[in-house]
Amino acid sequence: MLDFDELRELAADVRVFVDVAEDKAEALRAVIAAYDVVLAIFPSAEGMGLHVIKGKEILDRIATSRTHAIYSHTAIAVPDLEHAKALKYLTTPVAQRMAA
Repeated sequence: MLDFDELRELAADVRVFVDVAEDKAEALRAVIAAYDVVLAIFPSAEGMGLHVIKGKEILDRIATSRTHAIYSHTAIAVPDLEHAKALKYLTTPVAQRMAA
């Protein structure tokens, strides 16, 4: 079960980390590389929208096996779903993009 307050706090921590970094793009790439699962959160008509930036396979495995696997996760706040999709595309390794 997702705790939206936790996701908001994680996104705030990521925002601070990126804001203080000299190279903001590199800081964002480092955050995404450091976690097993990265969720983009954004405002939506339902309150909060979610888009998986990294770790869909892990989440799918947890959902189908009903286990309580341990994985690291964080969230990144973006303005909308289009930005979430762009962030996913831009941070996917080039080899994976070309294979798709």
